[in-house]
Amino acid sequence: MAKKIGFISLGCPKNQVDSELMLKKLADAGYTLIDTPMGADAVIINTCGFIEAAKQEAIDNILEMAQYKEDGDVGKIIVIGCMAERYKEEILKEIPEVDAVAGLGVNGDIVPFVDNVFAGEATRSFPDKTALPLSGERILTTPEHWAYLKISDGCSNCCSYCAIPSIRGPFRSREMEDIIDEAKALAAAGVRELIVIAQDTTRYGLDLYGKLMLPDLLRELDVIDGIEWIRLLYCYPDRITDELLDTMAHSEKVLPYIDLPLQHADGRILAAMNRTGDRESLTALIAKIREYMPECVLRTTFITGFPGEDEEAFTELCEFVEEIGFDRLGCFAFSPEEGTPAEKMEPQVDGELAAHRGEVLMEQQYEIFSKKQQALVGKVVQCVVEDYDGYTDAYTGRTWMDAPEIDSAITFTSDRELAIGGFCNVEIIGVNEYDLLGRAEEEKGKRHGKKR
Repeated sequence: MAKKIGFISLGCPKNQVDSELMLKKLADAGYTLIDTPMGADAVIINTCGFIEAAKQEAIDNILEMAQYKEDGDVGKIIVIGCMAERYKEEILKEIPEVDAVAGLGVNGDIVPFVDNVFAGEATRSFPDKTALPLSGERILTTPEHWAYLKISDGCSNCCSYCAIPSIRGPFRSREMEDIIDEAKALAAAGVRELIVIAQDTTRYGLDLYGKLMLPDLLRELDVIDGIEWIRLLYCYPDRITDELLDTMAHSEKVLPYIDLPLQHADGRILAAMNRTGDRESLTALIAKIREYMPECVLRTTFITGFPGEDEEAFTELCEFVEEIGFDRLGCFAFSPEEGTPAEKMEPQVDGELAAHRGEVLMEQQYEIFSKKQQALVGKVVQCVVEDYDGYTDAYTGRTWMDAPEIDSAITFTSDRELAIGGFCNVEIIGVNEYDLLGRAEEEKGKRHGKKR
């Protein structure tokens, strides 16, 4: 009888794609994949190790599986992924219920590794992390109508607070032909929204082709039949070029949506983060983005409490956020990650103060966001249908302005039956805290991928 595998994938979308690649390999090898760890012969936990909260989530999951194992509900526990790559032997030492630990380089050989674990011949494996597969067949864990498209792995930016370069290695682009082939296959399987991801999507191609190739890639993706929306995440401000903005502005399917993690606005803090720019240059960049695409939705993230952030620097950050009026914003309190330069920088900001500043910034952003949501009332926007609730006779979806799993949703009614994964135009009739309320319009001819 085939061994049953439970799989827990934690962390970012890049990690999720890694999990999808491994799931396909395991299924092809004859393992039975089950949706719950209960009753599994082995549970594989693909961990994240980016920040303290992510590490704690991974540890909590491992400990939960250890309890299941003690109760006889699961067999072996296998820990892989970023936290495993980062801490290696410590996991086996600190959590003896874990049967095996493997780094990122084992992902391509996950089947023989799991085979060996069942045979009692493997407890640890840490091949070169750059052996991590960048492509291959996947079992999608997202809804059928959207999927992540990972175009590279690793990072060479070396921000002083970030452990990703040491965990995942240097930036490595996929061949463009390989990406296009995967995108076509996804479209043929019914995917209608591609979400382009990498540690730094805007750096794509520089290592392979000697130039920034994201605009070229987007132009190729734009003509793939079946794809309606293309969305960009994880863009680095230094590489938002005129060519990229022009490509986005004139594309049929690339949404005017940019995820642009800025991390701060104070020049001194940005320099300490090993990032370039200051409030003036970032303001100029955003003005340029809005010049090319006046309707562009800007998502960003900031870090509060970075070493050396005094009241003046925090005030400048708050003023910058108020001035720009970001459409979407997330905030993290600084956590000193082991082995990073920022871990030992002085002066460190008290953790409670860093968290408080984050709360202040998010309260400020909520006011900005609420006004933007209210301004949509009475307008018609294109939405994708995500779900239907028969009890309330209402649909749940997303506008083109919202990325799945991180942005807002819209609840709306319709006089006609709508297909899950389909697109429709919705009139916004109200706001419910973070989410929108609406009413679907009657179908009126062909809808284009980018409806503003």
